[in-house]
This record gives sequence, C-alpha cells and structure tokens, in this order.
Amino acid sequence: SYYVDINQNLFLEAYLHSSDSNLVLFVDTCVASPNPHNFTTVTYDIIRNGCVRDSTYATYYSPYTHMVRFKFNAFQFIRNNPLVYLQCELVVCRAYDYSSRCYQGCITRSKREASS
Repeated sequence: SYYVDINQNLFLEAYLHSSDSNLVLFVDTCVASPNPHNFTTVTYDIIRNGCVRDSTYATYYSPYTHMVRFKFNAFQFIRNNPLVYLQCELVVCRAYDYSSRCYQGCITRSKREASS
C-alpha cells in the first residue's frame, strides 16, 4: 500500500520494458474504485477513452516515447473505506503511425454508437 493525504499530488509513471524508440505509450483510461475486484459499480474516472475527466489530472514531460508520466490529486470515496484502487488501460502503438489509437487523443462516442 501507498499512503497519501487527501488532495495530495499523486504522481504516476508507466513504461515499457522494451526501450524500442519506435514504440509509443498512450494512457487511454484510468478508473478508480473502492473495490479492487469491481471497476464498474462505484467508480471515478480520471481519464476515459483518452478524455481527461478529473480537473487535477496533468501529464508531465517524458524523455522517452515508451514512458508516460502523469498526476492527479488523491481523493477518497464518500462513506467507503479509505482505500482507493486504480486500474489503467494503456495502448502501445508504432511511433508516427497517425492512424493508430495513440495519435487519436480523446474519443467521444455518440450515444447511438455506444449503445449498439
């Protein structure tokens, strides 16, 4: 476990063990939950489909394409235990493949698309 105070900056870094400079890492979704086994019932989106949902989220410069750095402020779910679990989905793409997910940024799907 990692202990932080409410509203304290929480810094995260993710990287590929491959140092292949032709690979790019992209943070697609990061969801917080009070339950480590359930990321659908009670959740809080920090970033979803590449769209930032938390106003305290910020990215930081990374010297490598295969490494991402970001932060958000620590928070707590109301009336739940103080533990918060984080689940993130990252995408690996070929560098400069502008048709790949990594270069599309925030994707907002229409309601009709999402329901089908």
